[in-house]
Amino acid sequence: MTADDDMTADGMTADSDRPLHCLVTGATGYLGGRLVPELLAAGHVVRCLARSPDKLRDHPWAGRAEVVRGDVTDARSVRAAMEGMDVAYYLVHALGTGPGFEDTDRRAARIFGEQARAAGVRRIVYLGGLSPAGVPEHELSPHLRSRVEVGRVLLASGVPTAVLRAAVIIGSGSASFEMLRHLTERLPVMVTPSWVRTRCQPIAVRDVLRLLVGCARLPYGVHRTFDIGGPDIVTYEDMMRRYADAAGLPKRVIVSVPLLTPRLSSLWVGLVTPVPGALARPLVESLRHEVVCAERDIVRYVPDPPEGPVTLDRAIRLALRRLRDTDVATRWSSASTPRAPSDPLPTDPDWAGGSLYTDHRERTVAASPGALWRVVESIGGEHGWYSSRLAWSLRGRLDTLVGGVGLRRGRRDANRLRVGDSLDFWRVEEIEPGRLLRLRAELRLPGLAWLEMTVDQDPQGRTVYRQRALFHPHGLAGHAYWWTVAPFHAAVFGGMARNIAAAAESTAPEPVEPTRTR
Repeated sequence: MTADDDMTADGMTADSDRPLHCLVTGATGYLGGRLVPELLAAGHVVRCLARSPDKLRDHPWAGRAEVVRGDVTDARSVRAAMEGMDVAYYLVHALGTGPGFEDTDRRAARIFGEQARAAGVRRIVYLGGLSPAGVPEHELSPHLRSRVEVGRVLLASGVPTAVLRAAVIIGSGSASFEMLRHLTERLPVMVTPSWVRTRCQPIAVRDVLRLLVGCARLPYGVHRTFDIGGPDIVTYEDMMRRYADAAGLPKRVIVSVPLLTPRLSSLWVGLVTPVPGALARPLVESLRHEVVCAERDIVRYVPDPPEGPVTLDRAIRLALRRLRDTDVATRWSSASTPRAPSDPLPTDPDWAGGSLYTDHRERTVAASPGALWRVVESIGGEHGWYSSRLAWSLRGRLDTLVGGVGLRRGRRDANRLRVGDSLDFWRVEEIEPGRLLRLRAELRLPGLAWLEMTVDQDPQGRTVYRQRALFHPHGLAGHAYWWTVAPFHAAVFGGMARNIAAAAESTAPEPVEPTRTR
């Protein structure tokens, strides 16, 4: 079968006007969360496969897409999700999940391909990494090597498959862009690894999404890999200089040295940027070799827009504008730290799961519930934590030193939160607008921790703020940790409750009954 089978005169398939049923995996991640609304806008019917469907409920498109529970390593749930689908998008990777991630990637890809074939899916679309030309596969980084293998497994599935291979993706919220942004903004003088002189071909996220959507209607006979990239071939040093120019920063001084290995480089990136070392390492390793497109055959099937693909300078400007407007649909940090299904929840009864330490604070607030909620929902990021800045900063730095995320992830939006959002070193686990915000800690801890904030009213109609810090210890180290930090809770959590109440009261139009504490 040739690449032109089933094509009409305009190069599209004969049923190009029919809405397609598309399955999207990885919708809780950076690209998947952006692809879903693009597919919906193109008139397609979308189903998302997610391990935690609740994380998608607050997305603006949630009511227009079907969400089913499942995991790509579970054949039964994948098969059920595939039923009735025309196109299946594979946008998941076992990134940073330990030494067995290559086996996990391989097994998940095999299950996905087998179940797609069994369900009669007509097309698989996969986004992988652009591998350097002429470099033997065994010399590639483990993560890039795994992406190459996943593409190979899907191509061998018996289902027509399009494997798109991209290098650096530039867009607001992407890990690659966050690394570029923070390295450039925070270091006016940089001593950098030699990989900053390696050439790559970045691509704007809007072009990646355009190509992913276009691949839904590829002719049946198209079964291959495609290199995708933007119009600019640059070094990472060039990208940092161009970012500085677009952001209005002074000219950066960059000195490269050959001494920093990928591991040391990833630790360095983890210290300077909000991208943790576990994620920075595959990004850095992908820059060791030149990654430039060897072909642009994709334009035969998904033509460039009339104005051409987005240039690097324009992609940076667009990303900066979205950040300044707080209009970031998804971020790299939207993908949360995995947890076991058996892990306890703060809503479990006291006897469930063993010890559960609690620090409880409560205050009546001389402000309306709405005013108090606005303060609660805007917590973190640039607004801070309404408590000792030094204490929060030190805790974030300690977490960074042991490979954690620290305080540097910030917020997706300055004023609004939704389930699944990252919030410094927390993750939004539950939100009931106007009433409840529950955060789950993603610090490196000997246990599990939550911070819960509730807005309520007492029988007299007064606004009440309730705050709970909860900790479920793991082993003796967990118990020791709680009792070590407990003496500081009055200053940290007590001050937090007091200052949140004061911030809400400062916006109140009239005085209400005085504040009391318990």
